[in-house]
Amino acid sequence: MIQSTTPTIEGKRITQYHGVVTGEAILGANIFKDFFAGIRDIIGGRSAAYEKELRKAREIAFAEMEAQAQSLGANAVVGIDIDYENITMGNSGGMLMVTVSGTAVNVQ
Repeated sequence: MIQSTTPTIEGKRITQYHGVVTGEAILGANIFKDFFAGIRDIIGGRSAAYEKELRKAREIAFAEMEAQAQSLGANAVVGIDIDYENITMGNSGGMLMVTVSGTAVNVQ
């Protein structure tokens, strides 16, 4: 399936619109505890473990969006928007939410 953040795909013509599709993934508070506990693993201001979890959440969100688009009969998703949100949960930590949305289409 073709996925693009642009509203069109170069060299392709959109033949049918199926509507908005979305995908979400939420990382629990434990990722933040692990992140701060593993601060010693940060090299150059980056944490490989934290980035790995973010990548995993993004992949889950994209997979959900793609599955939804396929169920509508689409072969592409255009205009994809990726958002990251931090949800604070008081003293018990927080969660990180990754959401993606786009328009499911058929292209030729």
